[in-house]
Amino acid sequence: MRFDELNLSDDLLDALDAMQFEECTPIQERAIDVVLDGNDLIAVAQTGTGKTAAYLLPVIDLLSGSGQKSKGVRCVIMVPTHELAQQIDRQLEGFSYYLPVSGIAIHGGSDGKEFARQQQAFKMGADVVIATPGRLLAHMKMGYVDLSHVEFFVLDEADRMLDMGFYDDIMQIVKRLPSQRQTLMFSATMPKKIQTLASDILHNPTEVKIAVSRPTEKIDQSAFVCHEPQKEGLLKHLFESGYSKKVIVFASSKLKVKDLTHSLRRSRFKAAEMHSDLDQSAREDAINGFRSGRIDILVATDIIARGIDIDDISMVVNFDVPREAEDYVHRIGRTARANADGKAVTFVSGRDQSKFKYIEDFLGYEVRKEQVPEALGEAPEYNPRKDGKGGGKRRFARKGGNGSQRNGGRNKKTRNDAGQQPAQGAPAGSPDKKRRRFYGKRRNGGNGAAESNNSDK
Repeated sequence: MRFDELNLSDDLLDALDAMQFEECTPIQERAIDVVLDGNDLIAVAQTGTGKTAAYLLPVIDLLSGSGQKSKGVRCVIMVPTHELAQQIDRQLEGFSYYLPVSGIAIHGGSDGKEFARQQQAFKMGADVVIATPGRLLAHMKMGYVDLSHVEFFVLDEADRMLDMGFYDDIMQIVKRLPSQRQTLMFSATMPKKIQTLASDILHNPTEVKIAVSRPTEKIDQSAFVCHEPQKEGLLKHLFESGYSKKVIVFASSKLKVKDLTHSLRRSRFKAAEMHSDLDQSAREDAINGFRSGRIDILVATDIIARGIDIDDISMVVNFDVPREAEDYVHRIGRTARANADGKAVTFVSGRDQSKFKYIEDFLGYEVRKEQVPEALGEAPEYNPRKDGKGGGKRRFARKGGNGSQRNGGRNKKTRNDAGQQPAQGAPAGSPDKKRRRFYGKRRNGGNGAAESNNSDK
């Protein structure tokens, strides 16, 4: 379905056209009309499916079409991290370019001066507030945040917010909202705790579920079965073989990220670390350096596995096997974006073999195994059913999902194109417009976005 087939305003369609949004993704096609009809919504969709536009577009359309002057905050969007808040704020700015809808992003990790700027932005008024729970509560406790006119309450990545311990914060915020409102919840998974939250805050919601997509066939996936001490040498071997530009390396802990980054720097690689121990300026410097090419290798925890919009990433390396199959999909989905090709490499140590086999079961095919260079020593065999370690729970194994292939090239599998349309952040071609600041009025009367932080898991 095309966007111009939906009941959206002409001004909003003009913005979509300028941003080169033409075809709806499945979540957009199924969710937008639900929101426009005034129903509560609970949607299960992973990152990269276009879920941000699935709620932003109808909310912007309804806010701009009401004919009311802003009485204060009319929409609250809750998110788990400052990166996601900034990204949604950028999309809001692009979508609302021709419409009188303003927005601000409120998130933590900043100093007192930045907090004061956020405070001033609240007092000046905004239609849409995109916030992390902790920072919004901090402002609410100061007494100047009026949520009595909120018409829309959105929870984005609700499962991740609960994993990060935000349940009580969310419920405190809900208590300050009008009972007559439209509530929209988006989650990548639907565990019992999400179902409980939904029953507490949603009213007769429409349910929309989009199956977890498998990685695009444009990603060349491979794995090295190795001993744990071989991983660092193997990583440097990859970089010395020509894969050393625009690479993200995912590691399982902040300590491992720090140690690995220092080791790469000692070997003269231009590497930067990315994790929740960094302050706001350091995190932005790492991301901006990576975008510009000043940094070639970004070593990170899962803080950027979801939601960071960086194009032309050549390779993703899983230094450690992720805990869940969905995390694997999110990680490697950072490459092969915008119809480009990409490469994903996973290091599988003995204790992680069973875990990786479950990921292969989830994918429905066997990921190609590469030979560890002889110079790094003898490598273990891939025998996941006998390693006795790393088995964990078979949460994401599926029936009939262990068909395999070894074609020496790309993993050929039916492609789900749901995540291939630009959906996270305004793409090149969006209306040419300078970023707004707190004290600079937007063309449509809105205020600027805060620059700040939150932490990874």
